[in-house]
Amino acid sequence: MGIQLTAIHWVYLTFIVFIMVLMIRRRDTTMICVAGIFALGLLAAESLSGSVSGIFNSFVYATKELLGTIMIISIIVAMSRILMITGINETMVAPLTRFIRTPCMAYWGIGLIMMVTSFFFWPSPAVALVGAVLLPVALRVGLPALGAAVAMNLFGHGIALSGDYIIQGAPKITADAAGLPVASVMEASIPLVIVMGLVTTIAAFWMMRRDRQNGTWRDGLVSVQGSTGRLRGPDAAGGEETPVLLPARLRQGLAVAIPLLFLLDVAAMFALNLQGGDATALIGGTAVLILISVTLLAHRNQGLEKVTSYLIEGFVFGFKVFGPVIPIAAFFYLGDSAFTGLFGKVLPAGSHGIVNDLGVALADHVPLNGAVGAVTMTAIGAITGLDGSGFSGISLAGSIAQLFAAAIHSGAATLTALGQVAAIWVGGGTLIPWALIPAAAICGVSPFELARRNLKPVLLGLVATTIVAMFLV
Repeated sequence: MGIQLTAIHWVYLTFIVFIMVLMIRRRDTTMICVAGIFALGLLAAESLSGSVSGIFNSFVYATKELLGTIMIISIIVAMSRILMITGINETMVAPLTRFIRTPCMAYWGIGLIMMVTSFFFWPSPAVALVGAVLLPVALRVGLPALGAAVAMNLFGHGIALSGDYIIQGAPKITADAAGLPVASVMEASIPLVIVMGLVTTIAAFWMMRRDRQNGTWRDGLVSVQGSTGRLRGPDAAGGEETPVLLPARLRQGLAVAIPLLFLLDVAAMFALNLQGGDATALIGGTAVLILISVTLLAHRNQGLEKVTSYLIEGFVFGFKVFGPVIPIAAFFYLGDSAFTGLFGKVLPAGSHGIVNDLGVALADHVPLNGAVGAVTMTAIGAITGLDGSGFSGISLAGSIAQLFAAAIHSGAATLTALGQVAAIWVGGGTLIPWALIPAAAICGVSPFELARRNLKPVLLGLVATTIVAMFLV
């Protein structure tokens, strides 16, 4: 395919290695990401002022890309705050405690519900729905918030999104790039998604039980109060805020009405074919209306001021959680279309972005047979997922799978599906911190700690899935 790698590609790759090493060693990566942006800016803009300006502009770009997620998380947190203060949340989830009685049942129950919901509406809106209702139940029966985040993340952004059997966005992109029918890629992906899902979820659950028994478990809770150290997330009851007592009948009525409103959202998503950002916007708007209504009922004469207070509290939480993520996201967004837009640097002819160029270069320099082809497709999918999108590189995975299949005369659909699964599991929201923020923020845990908890299970899953693919090619 003839992609020429330049100094920009090698510098970007070097900083990726640095970042991964720091993440594995549980060190902060913000400074190294800023250094990477600065270095790329020097190479692209060829001026100190352009490189320095590029740091700020990349932050702005990342914030714009993440703004929708910041908003929905902030609004859900604000709504959850008033529901907990009034006791509605406790009343609302009380019936579920009959079915979810142990941490084990909570982990698998939340995960399976998240997977089914995500198949129909994609993970981001599903996280808001599932987290707001089921997280308090999970915490009550002893499942840590981080464990709940792992379950939502692996089942939703992992299993459901990598297969995407209902909406079919991912298989359509990869199949078109590989010149294959969508049905063939979906059929080929079924055993791969099953193996990947089973290995990762079982490994994650086993590691969580082992670490909790050994006393090495880290909750990874996010403190938004600074000096007080109190968690200000959906699972926080609030320390200094006085509970507001509502009449029992009113509280019970609202506990029924609020889930029904979200169920109406689900029905509207299905009827109106709302997906992605549109589905998230519907949930966010509903949450705002619930926040306003309940606050006015609870605080009465002070309701107007309290609505603003809860919104501010939600936004403080959202930006506190996203603050460390923006510099990292800014660096990785440069691996895609943001680089040319921010620095005006035209990459070599035929380039599809730094990350995709690295994937093509890898494909050009490996010998081709079934086993090597499977390993290489997994590596290419994982590399293209490093930008945190998951979807940006799957078309490349499809086109490279077509080349590999032509060389070994078999396995086109399997290789295409393997590249899709690897790219989405890495970039769609299980390993890249800013991509898994919805689950982390809803559960009030650090996205970096969540990424670390997911790392070993996902790597084990990728190895197992690649081995299975070798026999299917």
